[in-house]
Amino acid sequence: MSGACLVTISVSHYCEKARWALERAGVPFEEVRHPPVLHIAHAWRAGGRRTVPVLIDEAGRFNDSSAILAHLDEGLPEERRLYPSDPELRAEVERWEERCDEVLGPHVRRFAYGHLLDHPSTPGLLSEGVKSRSERVIYRLAKPLVHAMMRKAMRINAPGVARSEAKVQEVFGEVAEQVAGRRYLVGERFSAADLSFAALAAPLVVPERYGTRLPSLAELPAELRQRVEAFRAHPAGVFALRLYAEER
Repeated sequence: MSGACLVTISVSHYCEKARWALERAGVPFEEVRHPPVLHIAHAWRAGGRRTVPVLIDEAGRFNDSSAILAHLDEGLPEERRLYPSDPELRAEVERWEERCDEVLGPHVRRFAYGHLLDHPSTPGLLSEGVKSRSERVIYRLAKPLVHAMMRKAMRINAPGVARSEAKVQEVFGEVAEQVAGRRYLVGERFSAADLSFAALAAPLVVPERYGTRLPSLAELPAELRQRVEAFRAHPAGVFALRLYAEER
């Protein structure tokens, strides 16, 4: 596989999931980054949906992070695959991946944006690596409208952010219980379950090896920094940081 193109919002944790899988698989690719909201037209043109990541390669178009992981896995030798060949283990990996995709990911996103959308560092994060000068200019000029649309689409408000924090704590508790006394969520090796959890939890634990720039702990608002420090100290947060240190 060569000449792959990954359409992203750079800071997106779902895009990080796909980016990590591509790099782990050793697949050469070009990442084409867009600011949020402005990404919609590009995502639709590339993959027929409003969301990123979208991977385009010689085999076709894959418009979901889990579909990208499954596609990449087909070209890997058994010992490097993210999905076990054993049907029961694979079903368990896919169950954890879905839990992360459908619950952890959206609630991490709402919680993080709820605390950071108005922060001075956020415009730089959301336009990080965007090559199109016109898109950078449009985003800068339309930032109030773009952020208002993001708030509406993700229902970012105080009650919603509080609910999302509770949901994140719920998933972190499940992961901590699952990995107690073991190295991975499923089986004896790194899998799509582990990659999905670590990537989608990353905005709350701020790992050093994230695939694009995240705010440092020192840059975070005091209230959010306290929460991030608590997530990093949580057994599930420690697990995510170890996965980044050892597997990223």
